[in-house]
Amino acid sequence: MAPQTRRTAFPRVVIERDTDTEQSSSEDEEEDREEGPFSESEEEVTENGREEKIEEDLDAKRKGKAPITISLKKVCKVCKKPGHEAGFKGATYIDCPMKPCFLCKMPGHTTMSCPHRVATEYGVTPASHRNAGNPVEYVFERQLRPNMPYMKPAHVIPDQVNCAVIRYHSRRVTCLEFHPTNNHILLSGDKKGQVGVWDFYKVSEKIVYGNIHSCIVNNIRFNPTNDGTVYAASSDGTVSCTDLETGLALSLMNVNPNGWHGPRTWRMLYGMDINPEKGVVLVADNFGFLYLVDTRTNSRSGEAILIHQKGSKVVGLHCNPIQPELLLSCGNDHFARIWDIRRLEAGSSLCDLAHKRVVNSAYFSPSGSKILTTSQDNRLRIWDSIFGNLDSPSREIVHSHDFNRHLTPFRAEWDPKDPSESLAVIGRYISENYNGAALHPIDFIDISTGQLVAEVMDPNITTISPVNKLHPRDDVLASGSSRSIFIWRPKEKSELVEQKEEMKIIVCGKADKKQKHKFGDESEDSDNDTSKLKRKNVRSKKSRKS
Repeated sequence: MAPQTRRTAFPRVVIERDTDTEQSSSEDEEEDREEGPFSESEEEVTENGREEKIEEDLDAKRKGKAPITISLKKVCKVCKKPGHEAGFKGATYIDCPMKPCFLCKMPGHTTMSCPHRVATEYGVTPASHRNAGNPVEYVFERQLRPNMPYMKPAHVIPDQVNCAVIRYHSRRVTCLEFHPTNNHILLSGDKKGQVGVWDFYKVSEKIVYGNIHSCIVNNIRFNPTNDGTVYAASSDGTVSCTDLETGLALSLMNVNPNGWHGPRTWRMLYGMDINPEKGVVLVADNFGFLYLVDTRTNSRSGEAILIHQKGSKVVGLHCNPIQPELLLSCGNDHFARIWDIRRLEAGSSLCDLAHKRVVNSAYFSPSGSKILTTSQDNRLRIWDSIFGNLDSPSREIVHSHDFNRHLTPFRAEWDPKDPSESLAVIGRYISENYNGAALHPIDFIDISTGQLVAEVMDPNITTISPVNKLHPRDDVLASGSSRSIFIWRPKEKSELVEQKEEMKIIVCGKADKKQKHKFGDESEDSDNDTSKLKRKNVRSKKSRKS
């Protein structure tokens, strides 16, 4: 018998258009008015047509072939409801009418008209200049704090790119650290676990060690007794000690000795700092525990201590620079906590600083008397005195940094050279329209008044700069944007350097045609390499055809 072909009826395709939002013109309305209402015959035709459509839909459903609907309606990416759009269009952010302001998280206005966007000092109570009369603070100011002038100096802002290495790392930059004695050495860690050493005076002298960690390098600290070695904490669960000259790394601690047994048991190390008086490296994991590593024996010391809610990530640790016994920690449990290292026990924190959302970072000021925190609720919180009332912050500054997906979390850091301890630097997430280009500036904020001192940007840097580090001795700013590193200097100083030698921009790897004139490189920061392999295959096919 001849084979019989089975006839299959394809399902009907229905296209839904956004007719509700499209307003008809005045001419069409006049034509409709001239034609008047539908005639009886037209009404009968439309009714018959609707009945036929209903019957077709019922027949299709009976046969198990429902009609395919293709919707061309505008759907909001924020609330998933039709009729409106929200998000970025070029350099302009369009708010969702169903949600509060993206910047200050308050309803009643849009992000573009938010008063905190117009002026960062909006609603901020400036710091008082009168003496609080606290005897403990008076002793601290006179005996413990270094001699600092009471006159507030003018801020020196590094606002021009002096040199850069484009695509220095193979993944996005996660941390930066300046050398403690050599003014022109910068260390950097990336998402892949590599550690880079760059001499930004000579620009071309750079080294990337790729055999230290197998995952994200979250923190880098120099050995206070030997500036030739550096400690690093990684998401692979290890703490390493690396010799910068030879590149040889020693694993000091591994919190996953039994290997991978699923994400529920895998421990990742995030916050890290060094206490030089105790001679220990303090490091915390994603389960809320703190570990101690003895720098003299290069081994783990004691048992793990629960310092935050169990199961929450501890992302930051900072020892007080004047009183090293005080430890400041922060994590995903919406708290920053102050501890006494001499009696570290679970639940023995000296003070708990509450926040509304995840705390990205918490730092003591260079004098050790103030605290600056960065939270995911778009707030910078400042406590003017650790000896005063810590129940609530002295002031809150609204700033755009509520985003960390495919980005290193934003962290506000003190200027270590500012004697008034009023200047902080942090990258901005919401882009601004500068001559038609969407740029993400780096903000310098006066945390005593909330005023925006300066916003640093370059028209060629179109990517976000979440990692920023100010030099402890020189007027230099290092910023990590995607896989690239930039060195900023004040305009006057950079012009003097350019007279001696032109600004150097080194490009690592193969540059695409579209990226010859811009430093931005967001698309190359994907977690998997399948996209890169596909691009290479497509290019090879095109070359063969030609």
